[in-house]
Amino acid sequence: VDPIELPRTKERLEKLGYGSDILTIKHMNFSKIDHIVSEAGPLDFVLADLGVSSMQIDNPDRGFSYKNEGPLDLRLNPDKGISAAERIKNITKDELEGMLWENSDEPHADAISRAIVYEIKKGKAIDTTTELRQVIANALRSLPADTRDDEIKKSSMRTFQALRIDVNSEFEVLYEFIEKLPTSLAKGGRVAILSFHSGEDRLVKKSFQRYYREGIYSEISPTAIRASAEECNANSRARSAKLRWAIKA
Repeated sequence: VDPIELPRTKERLEKLGYGSDILTIKHMNFSKIDHIVSEAGPLDFVLADLGVSSMQIDNPDRGFSYKNEGPLDLRLNPDKGISAAERIKNITKDELEGMLWENSDEPHADAISRAIVYEIKKGKAIDTTTELRQVIANALRSLPADTRDDEIKKSSMRTFQALRIDVNSEFEVLYEFIEKLPTSLAKGGRVAILSFHSGEDRLVKKSFQRYYREGIYSEISPTAIRASAEECNANSRARSAKLRWAIKA
């Protein structure tokens, strides 16, 4: 869905030998998997990586990270929808608190949502990543000194995640995708989904279990597969990754 990173990814893959003769790249949301099936027929294997790429996170102009100064955008496709800054301009405290709970399991959802809505009602614009991080830091300033900095860091990360999931409708898109999988896979076809958040993993787990009980999937992963300690040491962003798979009957 990202029109900025797609051409860069295409160029990088071509240099690795994956040219247009063996690889077809589509600028399309994976919730539209049925469009691919209508062109190519039932699929033998599907791998879905639900994570945001490092290229997106490390680009301050995209506003994905609380660590870098940039516009509070968070859209995977900046040409569609509204930015995170626009999203929170008229949000209620209850709506924002619910978003933080549902999208990131944020334990300080009440304090953070209260602080953000208070600042906006005072007329303060929260248009940049650093402005949002500062509001979060102020909301948690009463925490014990020995844990405060770490809690602010974690809550900033979770708040940015919750807003990103919301502005990109990520749960809705994922649900549409996994519900289309049974009719998109060929007999014996396999699907593997890599998620990075408990909410995503729950959706995938419940869908796989339901279709397994109904006999549509012949096998599913009994538990989520996690990255090894060695892999996590090499790539810290793998710590939250969970992989689940299913095979169509």
